Amino acid sequence: MTVHGMQHEATVEIAATPETVFAMVCDVPRMGEWSPENAGANWTSGTPGAEGSTFEGHNRIGEREWSVPCTVTVAQPGECFEWVTRPEDPEGPYVRWTYRTASNEGGGTTLTETWDVLSLPPTLQPLSAEQLAARADVVRAGMAATLVAIKAAAES
Repeated sequence: MTVHGMQHEATVEIAATPETVFAMVCDVPRMGEWSPENAGANWTSGTPGAEGSTFEGHNRIGEREWSVPCTVTVAQPGECFEWVTRPEDPEGPYVRWTYRTASNEGGGTTLTETWDVLSLPPTLQPLSAEQLAARADVVRAGMAATLVAIKAAAES
């Protein structure tokens, strides 16, 4: 179940194959190259990019930095890559990130990124509705910037 107002989807058209784009988004250590909030990741178990593998995602906003354990829940090459945050927490998982790739009519890829807050993480629970809306706005802007950067990297 999604927390009200804490879900967003963004899409970009990329002049590269779905396999190329998929390889980029499942290479989570590189995500820091494109995201204004993510600072990369390191794989902690399993085969990198495979379903069931785990990684520690590193994030930063201004001076604040934090890391989050994540588990890959879907890894369908050329189609879908998805992970959840803090799956081992009693109240988790908290957030699901999904990247869907599909061939488009121009011979490239339609990349869709989805952010879905399944349950409020402990750090967000004390926030007011206005503060949560502001956080959602930051995530939406970051998603747009991330997709533009992935597009530029894939097309270069």
